[in-house]
Amino acid sequence: MKKIPLIDKDGWLTPYQGAIETTMTAYNDILEEFVDLHDGIINFSGNHLFFGLHPYSEGWVFREWAPNASDIYLIGDFCDWKPNDTYRLQQRDHGIWEIFLPPNTLKHGDNYKLFLEWEFGSGFRIPAYARRVVQDPQTLLFSAQVWQPDTSFEWKDKKFHPKFKHPLIYEAHVGMAQEDEKVGTYREFTENVLPRIKEAGYNVIQLMAVQEHPYYGSFGYHVSNFFAPSSRFGTPEELRTLVNRAHEMGMAVIMDIVHSHAVKNEEEGLSRFDGTLDQYFYPGARGFHTAWDSRCFDYGKREVVAFLLSNCRYWIEEFHFDGFRFDGVTSMLYTHHGLEKAFTNYNDYFDGSQDRNALVYLMLANHLIHQIKPNAISIAEEMSGFPGVGALPEEGGLGFNFRLSMGVPDFWIKLIKDQPDETWNMTSIFHELTQHRPEERTISYAESHDQALVGDKTLIFRLADKDMYDFMSKETPNLIIDRAVSLHKLVRLVTLTTANGGYLNFMGNEFGHPEWIDFPREGNNWSYKYARRQWRLADDKKLKYQWLDAFDKSMIRVVNQEKILDPLPVYLNLANENDKILVFNRGDFLMVFNFHPSASFPDYGVPVAPGKYKILLNSDAPDFGGFDRIDQSLLYYTEPVGGNPKNGHQLKLYLPNRTGLILKKIPTPRIY
Repeated sequence: MKKIPLIDKDGWLTPYQGAIETTMTAYNDILEEFVDLHDGIINFSGNHLFFGLHPYSEGWVFREWAPNASDIYLIGDFCDWKPNDTYRLQQRDHGIWEIFLPPNTLKHGDNYKLFLEWEFGSGFRIPAYARRVVQDPQTLLFSAQVWQPDTSFEWKDKKFHPKFKHPLIYEAHVGMAQEDEKVGTYREFTENVLPRIKEAGYNVIQLMAVQEHPYYGSFGYHVSNFFAPSSRFGTPEELRTLVNRAHEMGMAVIMDIVHSHAVKNEEEGLSRFDGTLDQYFYPGARGFHTAWDSRCFDYGKREVVAFLLSNCRYWIEEFHFDGFRFDGVTSMLYTHHGLEKAFTNYNDYFDGSQDRNALVYLMLANHLIHQIKPNAISIAEEMSGFPGVGALPEEGGLGFNFRLSMGVPDFWIKLIKDQPDETWNMTSIFHELTQHRPEERTISYAESHDQALVGDKTLIFRLADKDMYDFMSKETPNLIIDRAVSLHKLVRLVTLTTANGGYLNFMGNEFGHPEWIDFPREGNNWSYKYARRQWRLADDKKLKYQWLDAFDKSMIRVVNQEKILDPLPVYLNLANENDKILVFNRGDFLMVFNFHPSASFPDYGVPVAPGKYKILLNSDAPDFGGFDRIDQSLLYYTEPVGGNPKNGHQLKLYLPNRTGLILKKIPTPRIY
């Protein structure tokens, strides 16, 4: 039996070769089916070009898939929003319904819906492939909207071909990216926020909440209309402008794509679309996600796979997105959704709870994405550590480029919450930040939007708490704030410099944005006060937020320009638990941390490769709120330990308390 490449990299998977082969066979069989019947996966993934509303030479054509429906009517102002036989769809084969309309029936900006009838019932529905959905400000009801501008959008990004080996991701939400207490827009994000991200040095923007969702407070995770960019932020052209401008500025744009579940709303979404609960979703209890109060897709049904794959293709081709961060992958992989499940050994991954349909779908999705855009970035939000997430489907994996290191922010929260920093374990920190499966690359992060939500706390808020309200002026010294500022820098620096792939930051967290995120809801009197970003705090040179912002910019710039994440693996040089010193290297780059709350060490011996070193980044610099205790202009020369080269070499450094350094070994010129 031929060994699978994934198992070659991890021999502990050998007992589970049969399960992995079964999944690979199912994947290959479907790919062959796509070639035989549809001339390949890209053509199979073209449902959005067939279904929905489209103009053609003689007017309009509309198609919908609704196998249980007995009658379907297109309704709108053209029929006084009532079913009319003139606008009744004709039933075709395989549950497909179709209608051809004269050109004057609809025009750009008209609202419309479907009215479906089935045995013992009927209801209004929004077309599954609607490309624009709007909410009436008075009735609050949603409708599809004809979106056919007179002129096509002119893309100017043909020369943009991202090849980011190490994505430095800026996670952002358009609606809450503005200072004012309101919903921000694509246009405002383009004009006001893109320049900030560019200046900050990040090379990839991750947009949340792009797909239409009825409830703003869901953070975009209860999607109703999968092909419609959320209209609360503006028009499709304004979203295209955002992506186009980011590309012109040299930044890639990926989006959160939600294929793990769907909102259970019926009039706005897909649930009970044709009168049945299992048209798009698993039958019975399996079709409901009780913890998320939503519906679970049936990944074993070809029509559903076509819907979801078409959705991937649509966002890449129509909006030029450079990839996706797939939400809720853990929930997809298992029938128990990973809820209250501890993954302690390999048996837990192959105990019969796998949803093989979902595994195969994710393999297909990643195959498709990289067929369309070979340099696309595909990230799995996966927390169980499932083997093969980061391996190619042909090697036995799911095909993602990266897996989010979701355990890292949890680790930092637990450490900061439960232990005073004088008891932090250096070896444990290094282990938690560098552990990963052999076949995968990861995206490391100290915190994301999850930690900023109401009920949780950001890193800076956990470290500073109530003192943030009174002591963030540079004119008001405070020991608690000093600690918070120092550790905020160190936590982010050690997380980034140990990364096995890329790094992520949620907007505003780079400068220690205060408080939390709380979307408008009845419980807060529908306030937008905590659903915005207070950029002025980072811009105000009188405030300590400016120190954190300056440090983050320098950190990202140094890591990016020097290509510090290129050398792998990360080697541990020293972890001194008593002194709280952590030292590790990546090739010629040396990272040195003193986490001790009070002790500073002169002439501290650090084991290194022989040579001379210079400091690239110093968290104790005054521009970053440090105390300027290190002379960065010096070159540091190694010396033999105990005067004997056989004992190795060391670098003698002054290591102030709560300070992090990046040093680089300087090449010695050859003498000929």
